[in-house]
Amino acid sequence: AWVIPLLPLPVIMSMGFGLFLIPTVTKNLRRIWAFPSVLLLSIAMVFSVYLSIQQINGSSIYQYLWSWTINNDFSLEFGYLIDPLTSIMLILITTVGILVLIYSDDYMSHDEEYLRFFVYISFFNTSMLGLVTSSNLIQIYFFWELVGMCSYLLIGFWFTRPIAASACQKAFVTNRVGDFGLLLGILGFFWITGSLEFRDLFKIANNWIPNNGMNSLLTT
Repeated sequence: AWVIPLLPLPVIMSMGFGLFLIPTVTKNLRRIWAFPSVLLLSIAMVFSVYLSIQQINGSSIYQYLWSWTINNDFSLEFGYLIDPLTSIMLILITTVGILVLIYSDDYMSHDEEYLRFFVYISFFNTSMLGLVTSSNLIQIYFFWELVGMCSYLLIGFWFTRPIAASACQKAFVTNRVGDFGLLLGILGFFWITGSLEFRDLFKIANNWIPNNGMNSLLTT
């Protein structure tokens, strides 16, 4: 599961290095990058379907990857959490992402900034996949910021057009307000519960809400 958000990265890095080291050749062969972009996201979709099948069979997957100990009272665990909702969202993101890439290949074929668009949209897909597989609120916030950055870049893709430039500025300001509210909410959760891990938050919610049906609804 941890590899799913990372699958689009090789193409992003290859396009970046190509534009930096051999820009002329990379731009002349720009349309060849659509195939590996679609291929890797398709592999991510296959993995997502496999995880969804595992969820149907009743298994809940969580793997601890790395721990960052700040002091004796506080540490952060970075990993992934797969549940039924996550597996559905993974399938949705990869499916829509593949369709967007296929459509964009033809739509952007005559645009000089074809590669820049594919870098943005592929990084957006990576950020979304990382967002839905996050195991704690810190990861959620980190990937949410990446999603916001990619949205800003995509909205203002044709930044030479006044309408696009104005729209991306409005989106940036609006997102900053939302980001601040999200950060306050995360800090509030930590102040109330003492944890940012979803597993701990779910357990605390179980203790707080006696009605299991209402608990499942609110937790989801």
